[in-house]
Amino acid sequence: MSTITTAGPASAAAASAGTGPLRTIDPAAAVARTRPRTTITEIVSQTLIMAWRALKKMRRNPEQFFDVTLQPLLFTAMFAYIFGGAIAGSPHNYLPMLIPGIVAQTVLTTCMATGVQLREDMEKGVFDRFKALPMARIAPLAGPMVADLVRYLIAAGLTFLTGVLIGYRPGGGVLGVAGAIVLAIFTGWALAWIFTFIGTIAKSARSVQGISMLFLFPLTFLSNAFVPVTSLPGWLAAFVKVNPVSHLVSATRALANSGAVTSQAGWTLLAGLAVIAVFAPLSVRSYRTHM
Repeated sequence: MSTITTAGPASAAAASAGTGPLRTIDPAAAVARTRPRTTITEIVSQTLIMAWRALKKMRRNPEQFFDVTLQPLLFTAMFAYIFGGAIAGSPHNYLPMLIPGIVAQTVLTTCMATGVQLREDMEKGVFDRFKALPMARIAPLAGPMVADLVRYLIAAGLTFLTGVLIGYRPGGGVLGVAGAIVLAIFTGWALAWIFTFIGTIAKSARSVQGISMLFLFPLTFLSNAFVPVTSLPGWLAAFVKVNPVSHLVSATRALANSGAVTSQAGWTLLAGLAVIAVFAPLSVRSYRTHM
């Protein structure tokens, strides 16, 4: 890093006489001191601008919606008719257990794409331009995540709609289903910060996807999303009961099927807030370090 050495008339004379040192100035630090601090209002505004950019990018690349449109339809129909008879006696009896589980799985797998797309943009040099702009460092990261809320909403909504079309009747009514969708969207958005952090440290988009699947799929399938815990071996049931995904599934089931807000919803919200508190700062720090 280059530096600039300056001295006033008096100090220059003192330096020439050997009685005083010269001052060394770091240009980057000097520019940073003169740049005004970003206010909360500006951070929100810049984040929304980046979210609008991401939404326009989605509109021009409709293939980004394939995972949130096709996956809920295929998974709901396949799991209901393939496993419904074996697990619950009939597909119709299996739907109250299956649909909330599919909602959780779909939202969680959808948030994985956040880190992949982030890494792709970083590889293309898009974030180099963002870093040169006078904007909050969190805005390029949080903006696409705000836009992804639309994808989470589509994924969760289509899953419930598919379930209703094949016979699912949620006992919690409209409010219960809406609460289940909101809880799933919040959890997906919180976990997306983990994949955002992975996107800033991984070497390629492919590696982001591989690392994400390595953690996400075991957590999803080793949960109570598709089978009752009582049917599992003791050692596996113990893990399933403490699995955060199981808390999300149990909370969404209670909301959608009976309209009840249980302690599982509280634990899910608490875990989501903890993930945001840890991985949002880590993502911003890693972004500043690796860019």
